Formats: sequence, structure tokens, C-alpha cells
Amino acid sequence: EWLHKVLDFMADGMLEMLDTLEKEGGLSLNNANHYCGSGGTGFTDQLPQKDFDGKRVRAKDMWGFATTQMFSLVSPAMHEEFALRHEKRWLDRFGLNAYGCCEPLHKKLDIVERNVPRLRRLSMSPWVDVAEAAQRIQKKYIFSNKPNPAVIASEQWDPDFARKSVRDTLEKTKGCVVELIMKDTHTCRNQPHRMAEWVKIAKEEAENY
Repeated sequence: EWLHKVLDFMADGMLEMLDTLEKEGGLSLNNANHYCGSGGTGFTDQLPQKDFDGKRVRAKDMWGFATTQMFSLVSPAMHEEFALRHEKRWLDRFGLNAYGCCEPLHKKLDIVERNVPRLRRLSMSPWVDVAEAAQRIQKKYIFSNKPNPAVIASEQWDPDFARKSVRDTLEKTKGCVVELIMKDTHTCRNQPHRMAEWVKIAKEEAENY
């Protein structure tokens, strides 16, 4: 009960901030080539709302986002009670929503769907069971795949392994709406060409699927 009071206090503060930003004109649209959620672009024709006056942006004209990475190893019930229950208050204000970052969500899709209004994008981290998640998500949401950045950070750059990894993901996600986002690339071993080569490989394999 005490912890819920703390979390409600935090959520109240965030929502008061959002109210102020709306009132003072401090928000801007993010429905084009904007970074969205934990990766991807915000392109959509579902935002802003039809009654948008072209001047004052409201939260409901925008993408919203929440993530609870520190809850990666807690049960779905605890994740729902101590995270989503409070995140829902924030997400309910936005026109469309993205959820997740590095936490594996393939065992928590039920609670996410139940609590995130107007969900459109789900982060699928390197620790998800890709096949299980793909079977559940299908075309309902964007399958925002985050490959393991170790493929770029490893001692030796192995483009064949990189291609095999991308191909395996695309094979398992046939029928889904997939985006591949290589992020958290904290080192490339002083070989920045690895990133360009990975992008080229990912594009080639995406074209094949």
C-alpha cells in the first residue's frame, strides 16, 4: 500500500507536468521522422487527432511511451500491479502508444495488451523468444526487434553470423510487421564500418522477406 502511494505520487507529478506542457504549448507532434518509443520512427496517418487545430499540440495528438526494464525478472502479476497499473494513467493520455525497451515481454503480452491503450509498437529485446512473441503479435502491433548489439561489439566482426542472425529473426517473424533496430552499440572496436555493413546486410535480408 505504501509503495502504491509512492508510485501514485510520482504519476501525479508526471501528469501535472503534462498538463502544464499542453497548456503552455510545450508539446510538438512526433508523427513523422521522429524517434519513437525505444526505437523506430513515428510515421503514422492516425495522428494528430481529427480535431487538431494545427496550433496547440495535445498529448492525444502524439505517440506515448513507457518502459519498465528493471521489471525484467519479476512475474507478470507483479509487473502489472507495480508498473502497468501506474503507467496506464500516463499512457491513457496519448493518441498511440509504444511499450518496452530491453525487458523481455514475450511472457507478458497479455498484461501489456490489457493495460496499454491504443498500443501500436512493442519492443522485442535480444532476450525475447522471437518465435513465441511473433506467434502472439502477428500483425496486431509493430514487432520492434532489437538485435543483440554484441554482433557489432565482438572481438572479431563476422558478417556471415550477422546475416544468419537477421535471417533467423525474419524467418521467425513472417507475417508480422517488423522493424529491425540495432541500438545500444557502445563499441564497434574502432571499426565503424561494421555498422554500415550490418545495415546493408539487414536491408538485403529484409528485401528477401
